[in-house]
Amino acid sequence: MSDRHPEPDSSELRARWGGFVWTAENAEKAKEIIARYPAGRQRSAVMPLLDLAQRQVGAETQTQGWLPLPVMEYVAGQLEMPVIRVLEVATFYMMYNIQPVGRFHVQVCGTTPCMLRGSDEIMAACHKRGMHLGHTTDDGLFTLTEVECMGNCASAPMVQINDDNYEDLTAESLNHILDELAAGRQPKTGTQLPGRHTVEPVGALSTLTAMAEANHDYRGEW
Repeated sequence: MSDRHPEPDSSELRARWGGFVWTAENAEKAKEIIARYPAGRQRSAVMPLLDLAQRQVGAETQTQGWLPLPVMEYVAGQLEMPVIRVLEVATFYMMYNIQPVGRFHVQVCGTTPCMLRGSDEIMAACHKRGMHLGHTTDDGLFTLTEVECMGNCASAPMVQINDDNYEDLTAESLNHILDELAAGRQPKTGTQLPGRHTVEPVGALSTLTAMAEANHDYRGEW
């Protein structure tokens, strides 16, 4: 797991983000989000508002986005909650970036299923491209993070890049994906294994074969 800590507060940070306000479009979205919760429970909107704020920062910086402290303070002010409570949420969930990231945030799963299926080779391929954990490449394109399970164990190894998952990876297929992104093109998302569409078995079924055609009840046969 990559080390996580908020970007230190500084005069430069305040100069850049101290005047953060919602865009007109996001201000309306924020109102809609807050209105989903009962009166007195508006603080429950903190997670979607942080996501919205991160996306606005991303649009302004042409990156995946992140949450500078003044931006978290802005969300805290709108929800009338202590800043420390907002910071607790932002630091707990990996979906929030609390330090600047590049245009593409490459999150490599290193949990056991992915490790057994080759996540070490995926990480090595990232390193060969000059990517290092917790850092952004000099060209500003890629930030590398190691994360825990993201729920794609049946199609391991996988990475999440911004909002997209790429699964059944090899070093070669990952390099193709990164090349396409760097060139401004959108590579195929999901499984990268030819002949596979989701997480169905590759080739002929070897178990529960009757289920291929109908909802067969096996209970009387076991």
